[in-house]
Amino acid sequence: MRVLSFFAVTAIVLSALSFRYVMKNQFASNPVVAHRGAFKALQYPENSIASVQQAIKLNCTGSEFDVWMTADDSLVVNHDPNFNNLPIEKTNYADLLQFRLSNGEKIPTLHEYLQAGLQHNTATRLVLEIKPSTISKERGRQVAEKTWKMVQSLKGAPAMTTYISFDLGILLRILEFEPKAPTQYLNGDKTPEELKAAGVQGADYHYSVFKKNPDWITRARENDILLNAWTVNSKEDLQWALDNRFDFITTNEPELLFSLLKAKQ
Repeated sequence: MRVLSFFAVTAIVLSALSFRYVMKNQFASNPVVAHRGAFKALQYPENSIASVQQAIKLNCTGSEFDVWMTADDSLVVNHDPNFNNLPIEKTNYADLLQFRLSNGEKIPTLHEYLQAGLQHNTATRLVLEIKPSTISKERGRQVAEKTWKMVQSLKGAPAMTTYISFDLGILLRILEFEPKAPTQYLNGDKTPEELKAAGVQGADYHYSVFKKNPDWITRARENDILLNAWTVNSKEDLQWALDNRFDFITTNEPELLFSLLKAKQ
């Protein structure tokens, strides 16, 4: 009886721990993805650590950011291919450090950005966009591999990270390492059926693509493809995305989108 009691108690404890783990990684139940972090309202720099921290404070379901690789193979977070007129892919990381973001932050490495995005965060996806290389397709695949390994190296990061890209080959490279990795394609030139065949989980297209192809919304749902519209900023377009029940809405105006969601309640 004591042995049975021991196993019974152990099962209950493990069950409770499992439940706590699931709850810990439950994402916010809203469609709000802050584009380049929640930067606009408080005038933070785009893609800054401050902007991802603000997205987490707002309880956005996701915070998007962009990744490049420097000439000396450092992964950094920045939207444009240039940083203060220096081409990132042809510049060593140390040379980028001579410039600062407008709030005084240095250009963050991916490692630093992920670490910051994991702190005090149990509900906001880290939506990691791997930029197509300006040098070669093969370099883009190398960036994908290096990025995936970086995510895997940080405790908690794999469960919180979604990968997006305009280069389908970059996503396919990620899927070679992790066939069920959360991936969404940005370019808008693939049907939901083509994405499903490729193993990509989401259609993350400019909202105009869905307006031109409204049947893709229905077909995406029929094929279990997640729907994400970018970059939706006006009240009218945000309301359209809400009315069409998009899974995710990527916006520079997360506060406005939250106010529209509150008005629907």
